[in-house]
Amino acid sequence: MNLNNKTFIITGGSSGIGKAIAQKLVGKGASVLITGRDESKLKAVGDELRCEYVKADIGTPEGVKLTITTAFNKLGKLDGLINNAGHGWMNKMHEYSWQDFEETYRVNVFGAAMMGQAAAKVFMEQKSGNIVNIASTAATKGFAGGSVYSSSKFALRGLTQCWQAELRPFNVRVLGVNPSEVTTAFAQADRKERSDTENKLRAEEIAHAIISALEMDDRGYIPELSVHATNPF
Repeated sequence: MNLNNKTFIITGGSSGIGKAIAQKLVGKGASVLITGRDESKLKAVGDELRCEYVKADIGTPEGVKLTITTAFNKLGKLDGLINNAGHGWMNKMHEYSWQDFEETYRVNVFGAAMMGQAAAKVFMEQKSGNIVNIASTAATKGFAGGSVYSSSKFALRGLTQCWQAELRPFNVRVLGVNPSEVTTAFAQADRKERSDTENKLRAEEIAHAIISALEMDDRGYIPELSVHATNPF
């Protein structure tokens, strides 16, 4: 896929992995719309990267509709969706609550599912398109304290496989990406980006992997891709 003049939505695009993907896509000549819930951060990234943005909570039906409508108003068409927005609680079995599951699934599963549905309707009609679901290595193996987060990413991984089966006849590629630990603001109480360390992945590595997969000729696609730090210890 030649990314020049292609158009993408990136949910959760104002920081971390989403921002890194947006930066690389814009650098390849693509037009990008990023979403998020912090308008000041969105505007700052939009100005920095010269991409479009919309304040929208994709964990709500209204946020999904607003994102899709804004994408067509500002970009004119749609070639790809990057489901990157994520939320997570790390609580043991005896600690988690109903609300923990509800808040996490609303973004990681329900929001991603409905964004995927909206994009797929467009892609099926035009017989082309790309969906990238950013899950986690927690989607391949559970861990102590991961009941809420890991199960939501297992669900996203399942959605990815179902969509692959449904959309391949329409020439639509669906890629699941499983990053291991990345030094972003994810799960940080203050929502500030963590400092880079030599033995941890950065957002740039995940963005590089996704761009490389998207640039493969359209006759092929990578169903699932996991990215680990070489030596995280």
